[in-house]
Amino acid sequence: MGSALTLAVAGMLAAGPSLAAEAPAPSSVQYDHGSVAQSLTGTPGNVESGYKIMSTNSLGNCVACHEIPSMPEVDFQGNIGPSLGGAAERYDEAHLRGIVMDAKQTFPDSMMPSFYKTEGYVRPGAAYTGKAPEGPLPPILDAQQIEDVVAYLMTLK
Repeated sequence: MGSALTLAVAGMLAAGPSLAAEAPAPSSVQYDHGSVAQSLTGTPGNVESGYKIMSTNSLGNCVACHEIPSMPEVDFQGNIGPSLGGAAERYDEAHLRGIVMDAKQTFPDSMMPSFYKTEGYVRPGAAYTGKAPEGPLPPILDAQQIEDVVAYLMTLK
């Protein structure tokens, strides 16, 4: 029986992402007063990956605008957005997910980028340079990266 189970697991691993639920398109996500209750991937977020995304310039770079007291080793933390210390005490997981995905759903005047959005952007560059991209843009973070950031934010108590 052990070898049959091993073969079944090996087959599932070999199949890879095709067995995983496909993440919803950013335009199909339903917000409930700014929150998104259901995981985008059905896979728990990885706290370590969330840390990296939040502290890396080429990824989420949350520290550019937010102070994150749990990251004292990260230089040049921002003060434009609110401190993220205690974020998991102020918001539940669904609200944090919604804010990371598209903060404007909760805070309409927010200047925080929409990390899981592909359309509906105002593109002033078209009037000035004529070079603004047209059509949908890729999201800044993919669905699993959103879940990873949320997992890290949930540790901030």
